[in-house]
Amino acid sequence: MDVNRSGYYKWRARKDQLNRYEQDRKLLTELLEEAHKRYPSYGYRRLAHYIRNTTGWVFSDHLVHQCCKAAGIHSRARKTAYRRPGTEHVSFPNLVRNQWNAKKPLEKVVSDMTCIWHKGITYEWVLLIDTFNREIIAHSLSRVRGKNTPYYKCLDILKEKISSKKEQATPTILHTDQGAVYSSRAFAQAHKDYTIIRSMSRVGTPTDNPIIESLNGWIKEELKQDFGLKESVNLATLLDQYVWYYNNKRPAYCLNYKTPVQFRSEREET
Repeated sequence: MDVNRSGYYKWRARKDQLNRYEQDRKLLTELLEEAHKRYPSYGYRRLAHYIRNTTGWVFSDHLVHQCCKAAGIHSRARKTAYRRPGTEHVSFPNLVRNQWNAKKPLEKVVSDMTCIWHKGITYEWVLLIDTFNREIIAHSLSRVRGKNTPYYKCLDILKEKISSKKEQATPTILHTDQGAVYSSRAFAQAHKDYTIIRSMSRVGTPTDNPIIESLNGWIKEELKQDFGLKESVNLATLLDQYVWYYNNKRPAYCLNYKTPVQFRSEREET
């Protein structure tokens, strides 16, 4: 077979042993499985970022994807189906049109309500997110369905933030869906004295507000998979803790894996 004696014996000595690359791949897979057990909602990119931060190990996302595929690791978050776009609102058309690249804080803010089922009760949770750094700037919870108080609480916080930024010359675009509270005259009158311009998604078109619509799903999956939503006793306290984690500890892919607060602080320094 034209194999020299020394080469043959070297091969025989190491044929049942993993080489350096196979050992690294095995170790990386074990780390991915441990991280997946802790954060079942994470995709392979976030798992890769988590392991890089905790170990300092340098590797590619492609290698992580291969390891996850071989080990059967995949995010447990639910996927949503495509829906056809609807009609625009008569008074507040869609001004953003999927142009979400805000250059400074409070330039484009999105809001939405999502339902959370907990201990046999369906709660309504209203969120307000700054698209500049994906930071949750306000949130409010209600156990009474259809109550408008959470919407106005979040709006009051937004108005306070706008008033505190004296140097802000450009108005804030507040983008929402066409919900009953958002479309009401009372809600419009509540911010008429502030530099807030309204923008609305088309009817039944969540893709017109993709940032908060996608985050609603991810947030509920993380609350369920990673934060023990079912076992939690106090939902309001859990949501406060999660919002702090989201703003200060949760890295975002769109922010180059920086947290919202970290991204905003670095931009303010420059």
